[in-house]
Amino acid sequence: MKPLDLNATVEINNLWKSVYPYLSQQICEFYNRKDGNILEIGPFSGVIFDLKKRNIGHSHLIATFPPEMVEVFKEEVKKQKLEEGIRVIKTNSDLTGVEEGSIDLAIFRGAFFFPSIFQVNLSAIYNVLKINGVGFIGGGFGKFTPDHIIKDIGKKSRELNLQIGKIEVSEEELQEAIQQEGLRGELQIISEGGLWLLMRKGLTAEKPL
Repeated sequence: MKPLDLNATVEINNLWKSVYPYLSQQICEFYNRKDGNILEIGPFSGVIFDLKKRNIGHSHLIATFPPEMVEVFKEEVKKQKLEEGIRVIKTNSDLTGVEEGSIDLAIFRGAFFFPSIFQVNLSAIYNVLKINGVGFIGGGFGKFTPDHIIKDIGKKSRELNLQIGKIEVSEEELQEAIQQEGLRGELQIISEGGLWLLMRKGLTAEKPL
């Protein structure tokens, strides 16, 4: 694994602030609840701020890595005056520190596209979900983001992502990764507005193999 380019990552997250309200709209469409424990994972978090402002969820947690991102998000929480509403913890791709079966909605933006920085552990995400919990894992602008916003930030976002180490992932490659992990539950690949894995942990769901 190579070190994270901290400055470029912070710049990307700031650039995407205009996208978060539209991406959270798509997530809300799948989640279809206003309560629950909400988790956002990794170095590209930010949607959770908009969900909090929409009063979606009764608890909000950012579980981030690498370690240097912890202070970045703590500062962002302070900046947005959400210290009482959003907690930030240090974790890793195994989601150490997040209780199993405790999360109703898990979001991981940028999940599959930066293997030089981290490896995604889909089974770990599945395990932290409650029964009926939803995971929204992947990347893209989402289906509701207006074209003018995509046009405004698209070129700069691509440049920064490539600088950090982004790769292209096809729907077929994602399907293969899912099969290799032997995941249970209801899984759906969404290609509208990016490439996302929608994960639902059903009532009769077993743990992944």
